[in-house]
This record gives sequence, structure tokens and C-alpha cells, in this order.
Amino acid sequence: MSAQTLTGFRYSILSLALLGLSGCLGSDSSELPTPTPPPTGSPAPAPEPEPLPPQPELSTFSPEGEPVSASITWTDYGVPYVKADNLEGLGYGVGFAFANDNICILADQVIKFNSQRSRFFGPHTPGTEDNANLINDFGFLTLGIRENAEQNYDQLTEQTRALLEGYARGYNEYLTTTGVNNIDPGCAGQPWVQPISAMDLLTYAQGVALLPGASNFVGAMFIAAPPGQGFAPVPAAAGQLPQSMKFDVQLDGIPDANPTEAGSNGWAIGKDLTASGQGMLLANPHFPHTGNQRFWQFGTEIPGQLKVVGGSLSGMPGIVNIGFNEDVAWTHTFSTADHFILHRLSLNPQDASGISYMLDGEAVEMTSKTLQVEVAIAPGVTTTLEKNSYYSEFGPVIVVPGALPWGTDFTGQKVAFAINDANLPNFDVFDHWLGLNRARNIEEYKEVFRQRTGIVFNNAMATDKEGNVFYIDGSSVPNLSVDAVEAWSQDVFYQSFSQEAGLTIVPGDSSLYLTEGTMEYDRAPKLQRTDFVQNSNNSYWLTNPAEPITDVPLLYGTTNTQQTLRSRMGQKMLAEGGSDNGLFTLSDLRDALTNNRNYLGEAVLEPLLSACTARGDEGVSVQGQTVSIAPACDALSLWDGQMNLNSAGAMMFREFATEFDSNPQWQVPFSPQDPLNTPRDINTNDKVLQQLATAMLRIQNAGLALDATLGEIQFVERSLPDGSPSGIRLPWAGANNVEGGFNVFRSNMANDGLILPRHTYPQLPGSQLSEQGYHITYGSSWKFVMQFTEQGPEAEGILTYSQSRSLFSDHYSDQTQLYSQQPQLRPIYYHNEDIQANSIKTLELDSSQGD
Repeated sequence: MSAQTLTGFRYSILSLALLGLSGCLGSDSSELPTPTPPPTGSPAPAPEPEPLPPQPELSTFSPEGEPVSASITWTDYGVPYVKADNLEGLGYGVGFAFANDNICILADQVIKFNSQRSRFFGPHTPGTEDNANLINDFGFLTLGIRENAEQNYDQLTEQTRALLEGYARGYNEYLTTTGVNNIDPGCAGQPWVQPISAMDLLTYAQGVALLPGASNFVGAMFIAAPPGQGFAPVPAAAGQLPQSMKFDVQLDGIPDANPTEAGSNGWAIGKDLTASGQGMLLANPHFPHTGNQRFWQFGTEIPGQLKVVGGSLSGMPGIVNIGFNEDVAWTHTFSTADHFILHRLSLNPQDASGISYMLDGEAVEMTSKTLQVEVAIAPGVTTTLEKNSYYSEFGPVIVVPGALPWGTDFTGQKVAFAINDANLPNFDVFDHWLGLNRARNIEEYKEVFRQRTGIVFNNAMATDKEGNVFYIDGSSVPNLSVDAVEAWSQDVFYQSFSQEAGLTIVPGDSSLYLTEGTMEYDRAPKLQRTDFVQNSNNSYWLTNPAEPITDVPLLYGTTNTQQTLRSRMGQKMLAEGGSDNGLFTLSDLRDALTNNRNYLGEAVLEPLLSACTARGDEGVSVQGQTVSIAPACDALSLWDGQMNLNSAGAMMFREFATEFDSNPQWQVPFSPQDPLNTPRDINTNDKVLQQLATAMLRIQNAGLALDATLGEIQFVERSLPDGSPSGIRLPWAGANNVEGGFNVFRSNMANDGLILPRHTYPQLPGSQLSEQGYHITYGSSWKFVMQFTEQGPEAEGILTYSQSRSLFSDHYSDQTQLYSQQPQLRPIYYHNEDIQANSIKTLELDSSQGD
């Protein structure tokens, strides 16, 4: 939400309230009819499976007095497979292999979440005066993630501690044996690249858990100060700050809970729709290609206990986030559920200081902490700054000027706001993923969700080799009671306020709204079938249109709502079925994953061209001028309707789609009775032709050719270690969300979470296009398809940006170059004989060698 004045906020919310709006944010609109498309498979429940024998017990630590050891075999494209006798050894090998590829990423994130960026880099992002380092450092201290880690480490399971301690040992061994001056040149020789500990990794994991929530509010925490008091930090000891140190903080409205636009596609295909009669999976996370959310591929094995192949985000200590074992395959997508809520506190009218609030009619005083951050103010010189943070029983206090004040709000009441993040803290992460890695069928997979809530912000989809499929929004959602959710959903004011703010705001004056952990398994949306479950970031509602999911807590998201074009593209491909008499083969899933179809093009190109051609040379009035759209028509007439390398005119359609997306012109509006086919039928009116003209002018003014092929204007270009462009541009195929692509890529020029420099190209207003074209930095990342067979798992996939960010590595861009030639997958090895047959290097690690 953009910054608003209190007056603007008041009018917006009061007008919504006057309309009698209730239950609007996250409402399931249960009075509306649900869709009834033809069933695509039998919804009848499968017979209860025979119980499996108990799982073998996992070995955790190496026996006392014996070294920690692991064997790492790298296959083509630099994929490591780590084998060890226990979890400590597994973490040891994975930590070493990950550091070999991406040490700079984790080194920076450890510094970040330990609130030490200002110590090494000064208060600002290099080259700016944005106070970003200082804001982050105080923000993560306010959230207390390091403190939580230290207080709870001893309560972690032995399995988690073994993984963390082994991973830290492996990372440190790589750093020691390689030497800090010989690692990735992006951070070689830097003083902030240091050995890490298990506590550092736990702190880092707690920070990652807050990425879709409280971590986006660190600026709002930084400026939170009682009415009449300043928020600026002061020297912890006697002395003055350098005159050059200013604390000007600009917040552009209420923070976005998903600033990187994280999204994904996931399909789990059951036995009713597979040619083999066994389960199949399509995994397609859309994540940043740079920064702290890169995936990394690997395999793990403890003989007789665990064997998994897949990919994980940086710093996961030996656990696969998206992958498969001998019996179960799983993937995830970003959930639309609320992973945090804001509480509106009613300040105590008898307290002029503004640091107490009313709860159940009684005054409660806020607590505070004095936090300290070491800040570099000159080469080799640091000073310590301190400031107070404030807390309610609902969480830390935040301030967003013009929207969420600490003081008088738009109603005239004295208020403050607190953020309640369901992942603060979350110590289930490692045990949850480890449980999924070991599951032997869908029932065991489901049981992990009954016991844990550790997948943080994701929908989860899985299939087993018997062809059962399961979906659950297993993300962490604040556990408001049934009574609290019902009361909030009927409160016109808070529903209006929440809709205007773009996030959930609940009362903070009643203990009814105190939360206890996260929503339990029984309240989460879930579905088990034998045909398919899917998700492309719309809510749980149409996981399978034959059996819509309804009647779950409103905090999980909306139902009876319009689907994105990408979701409709996915549902359309599923409805089209597979090539084997409608049944899916592995080749069909590969084609679905790598094709560059787009929903909007298939829906509107023909009528758009007809209207464009009919207009002829008659001008269209746009941007104060009359222009002929004939050149745009000519370019669109060349377009093949897909986003392939050789698709001429693809840029012309994307820029039209960008304009159309901001103001769609459909003849048939959305209907919840037909959600997969509405809205539809473009209205080729003057507005649409103006949108086409606007898109045409943007391209022409950028000096680009309207009829350029996509491969000529969409590219991947890496940064050199100093952040300058490499000049090596690889042509890139792929669609975008605005045109309803499934295989999505885009330009994301926002902060990527790292301190490491990278180049960006300024985008043209209202578009992802720059004068250089589309610079791809986000989208399909670790993606694969797999099927279970009588011989075991069979899979193909690719990591589009390659394994390593180190310019020294042979695997810096090998997969990127492969994919650039044309969208394609490569074999994913699971069986040991395949791993050995395709090995390029093996390393035996033994901790006694470094002792």
C-alpha cells in the first residue's frame, strides 16, 4: 500500500464501512455457489493402506571419540551426493559442498541475522545513505532471533542439533582448507567471512522463517517510538555522532509481505491420471535467481535410514525442501495465508506517555529493551549505538507514518500497532522437513504435518508411489481461536481496515485475540485424492475443481475469488490431459514444465488482431497524441502465441498484456460458478486499442524493435564481483505472469537480500522492460518432473541459474547455458549406480584431518 494521509485513510475506511462490508478480507463468501465442473477422477476415498513396519531409527551424532566423516560424489553439472553414517556426518558433507558453491551467500546472511552488517559495512547500503544496515541490525535485535536461538538450542531435538553442528563443521572446514583469500571472489579476503556455529545457523533459520512477515517490518520497528519521543539511536557511551550520520528513514507505506513476488506451480498427479498407474510430480518454484533465496541441488544418504534427492534454499543443513525419496515426492508453493497479523492497541487514556494500553478493560504497560549495535564510522573505527524497542503482549510495536501511527489515528482514538508473526519463533523447521524426507507413503507424510508446523510459508503437495496425492496449506498461521476468527469476520470496521491496509488487522484490546502458537492440522485446508492436486499461488479453494475446499478459517485466504491467469493456465493444461488416452506420461509433465504457452495470448490474440486490423491507419488517441497502431498490428501478426526464443512480436504482446493487466477489458465478468473460464472474451473497445498504442509507444521510445524476437530482447546477464555487468548476455525464453505464463521469468530489480553488489537496469515506468530489454533475475529455478516406476524414481530437472555463484566454478553457468539454448531438462540421478556412472569427482571428508 502506498503512503496515505490519515485523512485519506479515514475516508477510505469509513466509506467501506458505510457499505456494510463484512468478512471481506479472507472471507470464504460461503453463501456463494461453488464451481461444479465435471469430475476428473474418482473422489472416493482409497482403502486404508496396510501399516508399514516402524521406520529405522536415525543415527544422529558420530560416536564419542570418533571423527565426523562423509563422502561426497559430484556428478555432471556439479551436483553433490553426500553419504554418511549419521546426521552429523550428513550435515558435515552438505555444509562443505554448499560452501564450495555459495559461501558468500551464507556468510552474508549470518552477518545479517546476527545484526552485524553495520559493524562491517557501516550504517548504509554501500553507495547510499539509506540507513538500511542499521535498520536491519536493530530490527532483528528487536525480533530477538539470536536470543531465541540461544535460549532454545538445548531444547532442540538431537536430530536437529546433529545436522546443525555437522553443517557448521563442514562449512568451516571448507573455509579453512580453501583459505578466505581463495574462495568466491565476491567475498574473498573479507573480514566478515568467518567460521560459523550451530547457533549462527539456527539464528539464520529463524530469520528466513520471517521473510514473508516480520522481517519486512524492520523499518517500522526502527521508527517506533512513544508519542513525542524520537526514534534515532544515540551513542551508548559519552560522545557525539559524526555530523555526517543522519537517521532519515523513508517508509513507502505499509510493507509488502511478499516483496520478491515469490510464487510457484506444483502438481501431484495420482494413479487415476498417470499412464503408469503410479504417482507423478511437477515442481516449479518461482524464486529470485540472485540473493538469499537461491535453491541448490544435492542428494543425501544414510544407508538403510535415509536417501533423498532434491533442492533446498541456502543454508538448509542436509535437508531437502523440494524433492523425492524411494516412496514419496513433494513440492511446495507460496501460500496466500496470513503468516502474521497486526493488532490495533487502544492506548490507556490515563497515561500521557503512551506506553500502556487497555486489555480487557485493564491497563497493561508495554515492556522495552535497550538494544545496541556496533557501527563502522570510518575505516577501522566503530562506535556503539543504542535505542529502545517496545513490546506488547501481542508482539513488537511498529509505526508506519500516515497509516499505522503510535498516537491519534484517523478515528480520533489513541492507538498503537503490534505485529504478531506466527513464525516468531519456529523451531519445527528442520524436524518437519526431515520428516518429509523420510516419509514412506502419504499417510506418513500427513503425519508429519500433524506433529509439526515447520514449512513456514508454503502450500505442500505430495504423491506416493501407490498413486495417492495430498495437498495441505501447511504454513504457519497465527492461531486465533474459532471465536476470535468469527468475531473478527463479523466486525465491519476491522474488515474494512484490513482490506484497505492489504493485510489482516485485528483488535488489540481483548485477550480473545491473543494467539497460541500456530493453527493446528485439523483447521488447515487439505485434500487427498487419486487424480490430482495442484496450486499456482491462488488459495486452497480450487486445489482440485472437482472437490473445492471450503469452510476453513479465513486467515488461510479467500474462496470464490477470481483466479490469476497463471492458475488458469495450469488448470487448463491439467484439463487437457495427457498424451496417453488422456493419461499423463513423464514426457507430458516435461512439456508442461518447459512450454512457453500463455493464457492471455491464447484467449485474446485473434480478436485483438481483428480489431487492430479493422482500425487500419485511423489513429488512436493516447498520451496527448494521435498515433497509428498499424506497426503494433504488424508485430502481433508475426507472433506465434508463445514466448519462445524465436517468437517475433512477443515483446509487443507482453507490453500490451502489462497495460491490459492494470485495467482488464472483458465482456463476461468473473463468476464463482465458472471460475476457470471467467472473466473471458476480450472487449475490443477503444480502451484496449489505447492500451495497445501505449505499449507500442513504450517500446518505440526505448529504441527497441516492435517485431524483435524474444531471444533478442530477453536475456540473463550476471554481475562481476564488483557489481558491474559482465556483458555476457544469454538469450532466454519464457513467459510472464502478466500474460498468464506457467513457466515464468521476470525482471526483479528490488533488493535481493544480500549485501553483495549486483547490476540492475532501470525499468521503464509501468513495465518490466528496460532500454536493454528484459533482464531476467527471477522465475523458474529448481524445477523438475518425476514419476515412480517399478524400478524406482525416475526424474528430469534443472537449476536454471546453476549450482554456484562463484566465478571460479565450472558450475557457475553450465545449466544456465544449457537452458538458454532452449528450455530443457536433464536427468536427475537417484540410484547409486547412476550417480557413480556420472560422477566427476569424489571427496572423502574426515574431521580428524583438520584437528
